Amino acid sequence: MSPPVNRSRSPVAQSKNASAKKTAPRKGGKIVGARKIVNTLLPGFSRQMAAMLSAGMPIVATLEALHEQADNPNFKIVIAGLKANIENGAAFSEALRKYPTIFDDLYCNMVHGGEMGGQLPETIGRLAGFLEASAKLRRKVKSAMMYPVIVLCIAIIIAIGLITFVVPVFGEMFSDFGADLPGPTQFLLNLSDGLRAYGFYLLGGLVAAGFAFKRWISTEKGAYAMDQFSLRAPVFGELKRRVASARFARTFGQLIRSGVPILQSLKIVSGATGSVVAGAIISKSAQAVENGEPLSTTLVNQTIFPILLVRMLQAGEKTGKIDEMMDNIADFYDDEVETMLAGLTSLLEPLLMVFLGVIIGGIVLCMFLPIFKMGEIVGG
Repeated sequence: MSPPVNRSRSPVAQSKNASAKKTAPRKGGKIVGARKIVNTLLPGFSRQMAAMLSAGMPIVATLEALHEQADNPNFKIVIAGLKANIENGAAFSEALRKYPTIFDDLYCNMVHGGEMGGQLPETIGRLAGFLEASAKLRRKVKSAMMYPVIVLCIAIIIAIGLITFVVPVFGEMFSDFGADLPGPTQFLLNLSDGLRAYGFYLLGGLVAAGFAFKRWISTEKGAYAMDQFSLRAPVFGELKRRVASARFARTFGQLIRSGVPILQSLKIVSGATGSVVAGAIISKSAQAVENGEPLSTTLVNQTIFPILLVRMLQAGEKTGKIDEMMDNIADFYDDEVETMLAGLTSLLEPLLMVFLGVIIGGIVLCMFLPIFKMGEIVGG
């Protein structure tokens, strides 16, 4: 007869479990790599969790399965912490609030509404769809802006390289001519001398200015002023307004559908549009709503949200289908943003090529201009 199998956990497993609980971040603590987790892992986590809960799996077993298949070590700690808190008697929404850098107010309040209404799987499924749509929009904007930034950086690096290393060689050759050089060539030589002599000071000044600018826009006043400036910029300002409108509509619609009270929804939405100015408008509207005014009325005379969004919101208030109207308008503005990004990208490509040609071609032309006028310079 074989000896009984010892089913108790091994010391190694107990040590790992104790270590996980020990290193699990406390409430309010920051998680390393939280931004990456939210942007890339949280949508898939929510989608899988919704599927498992819809299939009838208990929430603890669902979290255990998700913990086993998680690859990110920091996210594994978070999932283990969620499971431990639920086993200790906490509600799922309460456990989520212990990790605010991963699960924001929008996520926690929607889950709480799902718990109260007995629709947790459906609510987490809607959250997954919301996160996936937000990630898709963010990727489109990021990819559209990446190309011009890369081209501009390449142009600047090439220009600095030419001015610093190539122009001085031509300068030494032109010094033997013994005649005045053309104005553009002389300007470029002076620029090269100044860049080589004071380049490090200039770099230090730029770094200091960038650091001061970053500190300034991190303040409430600086962030508001910078956001106002970006919203007024041609083309890019309109794009940012469309993005803010899409985020407002989708977030507000999801919160209303999950049963979150309208004032609390507006408080959450004010920080989810990606625009400080839009957030201030929503906060001001929330105060008017608290005094009994319809939300659509408070948004009529502002300049951020398009009138179409306001009219759709007004129709939703009359029919009691705000969530459906907001979802429809969010889809519409997502398509608008995608169309604008496609048009902007196709317009920027030739403009950037022209810009690159003017910068590099201008430097080369300035250097060869004395050679083109060799006879006049030598004869003088």
